[in-house]
Amino acid sequence: MSLATPTLVTARLRLRPFAESDADELFALQSNAHVLRYWDSPPWTERTRADQFIVRSREMAEEESGVRVAIERDSAFLGWCTFNSWDPEFRSASLGFCLNEDAWGHGFATEAAGALLAWAFDTLDLNRVQAEADTRNAPCARVLEKLGFRLEGTLREDCIVNGDVSDSWVLGLLRREWKPVGSN
Repeated sequence: MSLATPTLVTARLRLRPFAESDADELFALQSNAHVLRYWDSPPWTERTRADQFIVRSREMAEEESGVRVAIERDSAFLGWCTFNSWDPEFRSASLGFCLNEDAWGHGFATEAAGALLAWAFDTLDLNRVQAEADTRNAPCARVLEKLGFRLEGTLREDCIVNGDVSDSWVLGLLRREWKPVGSN
């Protein structure tokens, strides 16, 4: 089973493999303390982290452990979406995404994550996808719920970033519950 990083086109977005030319915009995103305030790691302080992220994105596909795509609209970088921790034996994986603050509230996260989920359910013998969200990040949880994820539990005090302790929700989506966004 191959995990070649796909290029996906939606009504408003293009999801594609990362390129070296994405590094500056990726660093701007991942170094923004406001965007990463609910993240499980601190904002980046070194530009080299962007280059490492892009290399690791390629390695994930080569190792067949996941795919990570850049999200763009009209050739402008909006963020990224990842399908990772793929386990073909358990037929499970995880989903994550991060978008620029200017892209919030426009449905882009739902559209991008929905496209990547559709690809994953169509391409792989997938049964379950899991996602986690900081309990303070209600908009992220709403995106996941729009995609059909169900709240399964809370990981208490599972993250400590710069001394700030936080809880995370665990949400899950099963193949039998999956309905592509926009379908009935």
